[in-house]
This record gives sequence, structure tokens and C-alpha cells, in this order.
Amino acid sequence: MRLSAPVYHLKRKARLLSRQQSIPLHAALDRIAASEGFEGWSLLSARTKTDVPVSELYSRLNPGDLVLVGARPGHGKTLMSLRLAVEAMKSGNRGAFFTLEDTEKAVLDRFRMIEADPVEFAELFEFDNSDVISADYIVKRLAAAPRGTLAVVDYLQLLDQKRENPDVMTQVQALKAFARERSVIIVFISQIDRSYDPERKPVPDLEDVRLPNPLDLRLFDKMFFLHDGEVQFRAAS
Repeated sequence: MRLSAPVYHLKRKARLLSRQQSIPLHAALDRIAASEGFEGWSLLSARTKTDVPVSELYSRLNPGDLVLVGARPGHGKTLMSLRLAVEAMKSGNRGAFFTLEDTEKAVLDRFRMIEADPVEFAELFEFDNSDVISADYIVKRLAAAPRGTLAVVDYLQLLDQKRENPDVMTQVQALKAFARERSVIIVFISQIDRSYDPERKPVPDLEDVRLPNPLDLRLFDKMFFLHDGEVQFRAAS
């Protein structure tokens, strides 16, 4: 679909709309996307983005890695995580998506956004949106997962929203130990704090990860941060 203007012009238009109408930037981006014939900015971004070499990004992951994918709303963190899962399945590995946020239809629709056919991966992909998702639950569901399985957790900040669950630090530590033991990759979708200022730096980083509860971010082996179509990869030092 041909756009009325380059993507960077549309982003500027959205920022102006956000200021003029006092609405969140992600809402303004969605309005601009709708005017271009897309259901939302994530879909516009997914269809027009050509500079994100997901196969190359996936190649940087190793069995046993704990991965964080962080972005503000509407900047493609869920789509990026699904792209990584699709790359894993293209390689013959299994993929899983654990979500406390989305429906199965919404996730399958996102497959189509990234031009992947969910039917093609039906035997390799597992979707789970149980209300009781936690580290213990994920470990039980992946107990027999073969080496190289890539599981997405949607999202990090919801893991300890229920009081009966352990704190997020304990859960991430448990999943890190499990990932190492079973040689699986676990990808956490993460919120970015509202204080993040794209005028100060083009892409968020670790200091911008929203942490309502204490968490040692050094537990993550690899990190992807996204904003306005840019992707920044970082490995633990």
C-alpha cells in the first residue's frame, strides 16, 4: 500500500496531532495509520518496515537465553517477538506464546501482519492465555519442550500482578534457570516507562524499562529496544 508521505513525515504529523489534541502519541499514531488505510500503527509499521533483519537478529540468540523486547505502545514489540518465534519455527524449532493480555484471534491476526501464515506453523506453535500464567505455570507447560524452543511471555510487568504469585524477580530467576537447563529461549515483552523521551535518545534502553517492582535486569542475556522503526540490540556485558 502506497503511503501519502514517508514514514518519518507521518510520525511528525502524529506528534503534532498528539500535542494539538492532548492525546497519547500511540493514539495519534493509530489515527494517522487509519488515515492511510491501516487498522493501527503497528500494522502500518509491519507492512512498510524493510530495515529490520529479523533473521539476523534471531541468529544472535542462543538456546538458554533470556531475552527482553522493550518498546512504548504501538512501536512493534509484540510483532518483533512474534517475528522471532516465526524465525525459530522456520528453523524447525517450536514456538509458544504465553499472554495475560491478548486473545488467540489477536495473536493470529498479528501473524498475518508480519505476512506469516499461522496454518503453516500449526504443528509447531502453542498459544496460551490462561489467567494463571506465572513462572511455575510456564515451566510446567514447557517441561517437555525440545532444545531451541522459543517462548514469548506477554508481558513482564504482569507476571506478579496477582498477590498469590511470587515477586517478579523470583519468577524471572526461575525462568532463567529453566531456560538454561532445557536450552530454550524465553522472550519477555516489556513495557517502557512513560518518562522515556525520544527527543533525548532515539531508542529506549535498560534505564527506561518500567519496573513497578524490583527486578535485576542483568538477568537478561539479550535485549531488543524499539522506537519509530529503529531496533537496537544489546547483549549482556
